[in-house]
Amino acid sequence: MIGYIVRRLMLAIVVLLGVTVISFVLMNLVASGPQLALAIIGPKANPATIHAFILEYGLNHPLPVRYASFLWQLLHGNLGFSYRLNQSVDSIIAAELPKDVLLVGSAFVLAVFVAIPIGMTQAIRRNRAFDYTATGVSFVLYSMPSYALGLLLIAGLSVSTHILPPEAPQATTIGGIISDPAGLVLPVTTLTLINYALFSRYVRSSSLDTLANDYIRTARAKGLSTIFVVYRHVLRNSLIPVTTLIGLSFPAVITAGLVVEYLFNFPGLGLTYFNAAQNLDYPVELGITILIGVATVVGNLLADISYAILDPRVRYS
Repeated sequence: MIGYIVRRLMLAIVVLLGVTVISFVLMNLVASGPQLALAIIGPKANPATIHAFILEYGLNHPLPVRYASFLWQLLHGNLGFSYRLNQSVDSIIAAELPKDVLLVGSAFVLAVFVAIPIGMTQAIRRNRAFDYTATGVSFVLYSMPSYALGLLLIAGLSVSTHILPPEAPQATTIGGIISDPAGLVLPVTTLTLINYALFSRYVRSSSLDTLANDYIRTARAKGLSTIFVVYRHVLRNSLIPVTTLIGLSFPAVITAGLVVEYLFNFPGLGLTYFNAAQNLDYPVELGITILIGVATVVGNLLADISYAILDPRVRYS
């Protein structure tokens, strides 16, 4: 197990290095040098101001030299400095990330806790009215983009009925956001429904496979109650592949959160990322992209480790 984890960590480092190379090159191909300086400072900037901007951010160096400098700073925990916000990318992420954890994390937990009992109930009552209804709802939600579902919720619960506010809380602190729970309902509900659709289908499929095993039939033949069989035998074995799915899906939850944050004007990394893209603030874009890359790698690694822990039959050489 230890050898497997070490190999996975080494592979993760290679993947993250590739993410930095591709992201850095693509963002610098869009605009660099005088073109970027004009876009940031404005078309009326004089040559002296443009030259000072280029020297300040090292845009006069070749691309490989700039990447090497960026990588060196990254290894020391420095993600660069924002062109527009006049602060380091590290401080921006540190200020916005807790709010993203609150939004995305709460939706993620809710989706899992709702999907597990519904998916297992579908498997137990296979091909019945409840199964057909839940399957139809899951297919509709799974095929719907997060922004489309969010717009429908806004139209139905905010514009038409005025039950909930269409905008997320605008506080800059976690305490301020929590103090306005009504504003959190729509963005959290949007993310929860999107992820519930995926998780419930896998829970149903995994539970059906578990119910077909011989030891389940043996347990039932012994006269054990259905509730005991489900929670003692079916639940744990059904959650093994689902746990892997949760780890692999975590990065997708984060990227969906970026769209939902922009849609509901939630003051988190998603909104910051979109604003940075519109304002050509490449250091902020690059820093958030690397953060998502790290979340992707960590999610995959945790999924593999969890799978091995939950299933003793799995051994890695």
